[in-house]
Amino acid sequence: MRRLLTDLIAKDLGQKMVFLSGPRQAGKTTLAMQIAEQGQRFPGAQVLNWDVSQDRAMILNQTWPASAGLVVFDELHKMKGWKLWLKGVFDGRPPTQTYMVTGSARLDAFRQTGESLAGRYFSWRLHPVSLEEWLSVEDGEPEAGLQRLLERGGFPEPLLAKSVDDAQRWRRLYLEGLVREDILEFSRIQEVRAMRLFVDVLRSRVGSPVSLASIARDLQLAPATLAKYLEILEALYIVFTVRPFHRNIARALLKEPKVYFYDLALVDERLGEGGARFENACAAMLLQRVHHLQDAQGKAVQLQYVRDKEGREIDFVVTENDEPILFAEAKLSAVAVPNLLASVAERFPNSKAQLVVRHLRHKEQRGRVSVELAAEWLSSLSKTF
Repeated sequence: MRRLLTDLIAKDLGQKMVFLSGPRQAGKTTLAMQIAEQGQRFPGAQVLNWDVSQDRAMILNQTWPASAGLVVFDELHKMKGWKLWLKGVFDGRPPTQTYMVTGSARLDAFRQTGESLAGRYFSWRLHPVSLEEWLSVEDGEPEAGLQRLLERGGFPEPLLAKSVDDAQRWRRLYLEGLVREDILEFSRIQEVRAMRLFVDVLRSRVGSPVSLASIARDLQLAPATLAKYLEILEALYIVFTVRPFHRNIARALLKEPKVYFYDLALVDERLGEGGARFENACAAMLLQRVHHLQDAQGKAVQLQYVRDKEGREIDFVVTENDEPILFAEAKLSAVAVPNLLASVAERFPNSKAQLVVRHLRHKEQRGRVSVELAAEWLSSLSKTF
């Protein structure tokens, strides 16, 4: 399927090289090939994958044609000293040639060098398919689209699979591949079992603040070890963290984060009634919108959550320049507006306050809080903020 970032990235390639990162199998290579196939804009484009031996030799020897309008380097971050190498390639390139670099891990994670590429590239992050993106290429109603995403997740292959069984088979192999290749790239083999146990714990705690100290006691590991594991899982785009909003940034960093999965279908629902996966869906699509605003417009927007001294929470707050612009609480069924949501709506009159409900008969306005049908709300996030 054609992704919404395709034309935006192609436009940026007319000015600088582009770094495209995101989860494994989110569609980065397919997107790059779609851009490379735009022969009129990028004549003779080449896609070179570091994991393919013949392509790797071409990368190391720099033997791609000088006439190629675009060269895509897939998984280049696995090459030792790739930043210094790329700087030299870019600075010595033919005037009609540009470059695109893709990778499943964050391209700056664990690959620090003394050479800066500042000013030479634009950076984009490709997420799994959101409801808004799905409806832009598929005819259908928002409710049916949301149900499909909750069942299969937003990764293109299981989302487009003919059956749920095929989607589940893909997910099992996907997890095995993450452990065998990506996680082992950043940790020792004896740590893999512990990391898998950590992932299983996180799957059952989506939507709740995560105490690494508590989990460390359960797994008989040091909290610092789990902090390192969490950093690796974030770098590999397996999970992302949402931290509490507070005007004092230092205090916010000391409080417990919430952890969500890029793949919605990884959320363990055995102990719940669908609420955790629904909340994860809201978090993932809000983060995708936040990242889009950061990457496309350079906005200083962040996704956080609210927790007061009494332990009351609001699931999500989107901030711009540390000022809240949207408060959102996700619920499966219609309920009274939570007191904390109502109070922050009054305290921050310039921000939106919304109660997002999965199963709702009618939208309504309750004071400053709007009650929204989740499927419609998620299908139009670009119009919300």
